[in-house]
Amino acid sequence: MKIAFLGYGNVGAALADKLALAGHDVALCSSKEASASLSKALARNPALRAVETKAALRAADVVFLATPFQSTQPLLEGLADELNNKILVDCTNPVGPGLSHGLNSAQSGSALIASLVPSAKVVKAFTIYGFENLENNRFPGHEAKPAMFFCGSDAAAKGVVAGLIRELGWEPLDVGGLEQALHLEHMTLLWVRMVRMHKASPHMVWSVLKR
Repeated sequence: MKIAFLGYGNVGAALADKLALAGHDVALCSSKEASASLSKALARNPALRAVETKAALRAADVVFLATPFQSTQPLLEGLADELNNKILVDCTNPVGPGLSHGLNSAQSGSALIASLVPSAKVVKAFTIYGFENLENNRFPGHEAKPAMFFCGSDAAAKGVVAGLIRELGWEPLDVGGLEQALHLEHMTLLWVRMVRMHKASPHMVWSVLKR
């Protein structure tokens, strides 16, 4: 599968590396000016490659959005055509002052993204934990897999994303339509507050037990 990444900081670089290791053709969207984050991401895995942004998006089957949320709107406003009918995996989280919700919980970040690129198939995923668990999601001694919650309103797009989640060693949990994204963003804030403020272990995830 051809996968393109918009953003490759701690979250994006970890996911790009793991997806390339899983055998996917992964491109990091780049502008004419090389950045330190691009160089650092490329150094992780020789299978990763830098490709001009619009060309990478046009060629991709799936696009991962892993930029800082405040830079998302100006970035996407010029890419609507390239994202037409693409599966867009939203890995962003709007975080405001004091680890509050960056949009005051009036709408989810995913809803805002969907309004900017209405022809894209937005699926929110890989957001409820810090990057530490994207780097390493193995928990020896536990039978249950770590769960990755995701949501979106296009069933086929969610099926593709669920497959990628499973390939990376997570148990995919579909929590519903894109209206659920706000709740996932609040789950992220819960995890971040526990770990970054109250010093819980960053190597902490949720799992789903069924019977």
